[in-house]
This record gives sequence, structure tokens and C-alpha cells, in this order.
Amino acid sequence: MLKYTIRRLLTIIPVLWLVSAMVFVLIHLVPGDPVLVILGAAAKPEQVEMMRQRLGLDQPIIIQYWDWMIALLQGDLGASILSDEPVTRLILERMPITISVAAVALFLSLAISLPAGIIAALRHNTYTDYFFMILVILAMSIPSFWLALLLMMLFSFQLNLLPVMGWISIFDNFWSGIQYLILPSVSLAFIMAAIVSRMTRSSMLEVLREDYIVTALAKGTPKRFIVFKHALKNAFAPVMTIIGFQIGFLLGGTVVIEDVYSIPGVGRLILGAIANRDYPVVQGCILMVTSIVVFVNAAVDVAYAYFDPRVSFDK
Repeated sequence: MLKYTIRRLLTIIPVLWLVSAMVFVLIHLVPGDPVLVILGAAAKPEQVEMMRQRLGLDQPIIIQYWDWMIALLQGDLGASILSDEPVTRLILERMPITISVAAVALFLSLAISLPAGIIAALRHNTYTDYFFMILVILAMSIPSFWLALLLMMLFSFQLNLLPVMGWISIFDNFWSGIQYLILPSVSLAFIMAAIVSRMTRSSMLEVLREDYIVTALAKGTPKRFIVFKHALKNAFAPVMTIIGFQIGFLLGGTVVIEDVYSIPGVGRLILGAIANRDYPVVQGCILMVTSIVVFVNAAVDVAYAYFDPRVSFDK
């Protein structure tokens, strides 16, 4: 187990290196010149050239990438081209907001999807099962940004129950912070809940058909004990994998949701940096989010042994 964990963590290094290289190249291929964004279209050629030299953008892209990697290995993500603020500080200021939205969305999605999937599996081929599956199909068909706009129109404009846009931290004002969290978190949780509930249902149905479950039922073991003690634990391994993948989509979805609700998180920081061709900020944000996703998936792989003892880590 320890050897597998070490090997799995070591595989993160080439993944992050590949991501860093791809992000660096792709962001430099985006049309637009950050120097002209800073100085304006009316800038003189000599001013543009001086600014380009100051920012190091006159160097070949491979040299720029090498310099960035050397700084990155020293824990330096660089400085914003526009504001000259350290990228690390910009990310750390906004990351708690994004994690708050994503964490609440994750909690809501699991609170809905796991019970729904279990109930649908236990009542297979009944109206309850059909009802849940119809809801799943509908939820998977609705884009999160469209759902966000619908929720905004209903609960903010029509019912006037929740704030339209903006952000207040729960540490500054708990009740107001919760109100600002509800709509964006629900918008993100909706699709994830549908995917996880569908996987939970399928996995539970497969486990409930196993011989040891059928034998336990035949012996008169209480069904509740069988479901929660044996079936759910064995069925949770593939569900956990889906949850790990969905965390990545959850963090990616915050980019759109934060823009819709004007939430000053990492997602909105990325959009602003892309619009202004602020290369260091885009690279730093994407690398930070990717690192979180990669580490979460590594943790899911390691946790597989607990939920499924049949998994061997010897190879």
C-alpha cells in the first residue's frame, strides 16, 4: 500500500509538467498582445519594444518557458503583467472563495445523489425508479449556466429571496454568506448530483445481485443491515471514482458560475486574465486548479483499497 501510494504520487510530477507545458504554449498562441493591452493601441513602436523587453516577451517561447519553470521550481509563479502583483498572492486571495462554492456544491450533490441512487436501486423497475431516472436525464441535459440564470430569475427577481450577484464571506456575516452561496452552489451541484446518482444506482444494482447478498437475504438478515453494511460499501468504489472526476468538472464549472454571479473567485480571475492576455496569472491559476484535481484523483485511487478489498496494489 505504501509503495503504491509513493508510486502514485510520483506519477503526478510528469502530469503536472505536461499540463504546464501545454498551458504555456496554448496561452501564447491566443491572439492578442498583452503589451498593447497595457499600453493601448496608440502606443509608439519603441514603447512597445521596451515593454516587451521588460516583460521578457521578446525572447523565444522555449526560453520564456525555461525561465518560468526555473522560477516555478523555486515556488514563484511570477507576477501579473497588468498589476505587477505576485500571482501566488492573487490566487491565495481568491482560492478560498472558489473552494467554498465547490465544497458546498459537492456536499449538496452527494446529499441528494447518494440517497436517490440507493432508493432507485432498492425500488428497481418501480415508479420511484422511473421518476428518479427521468430527473437524472433532465438534470444532465441542462447546462449549468442556463440553470444559474433560471435560478437567478426565480429566486432573486421573482421571489426576491436571495441576492442576485456578489459575494459576502460567511466569516464576515454568516447568514448573508450562506445566502450568497446557495444559488451558485445549487447551479453547480445539479449536474453532478445527476451523474453520481446514476452511477450509485447502477453500482448498487450490480452489488445487490451478488450471491453473498442473495444468501444473506435468504438467511433472514435484516435488509437495512445488508444494504448499509455490505452492499453500499462495495458499491461505493466506482461511485468514488466518479466523484473524483466530477471534482475536476466542479472546479472547472466555477469559471462560468463565478462570472454569472459576479463572484470574485479563481474562475473569474482566469477569465479576466485571459481577456487581458495576462499570461502568468492564467498559467498560475490553471496549474493550481490542475494540481488540486490531480491530487484528489490520486487520493481516490489510494482510497480504493478501503472500499474494495479485492483491489491489489502489489503490481
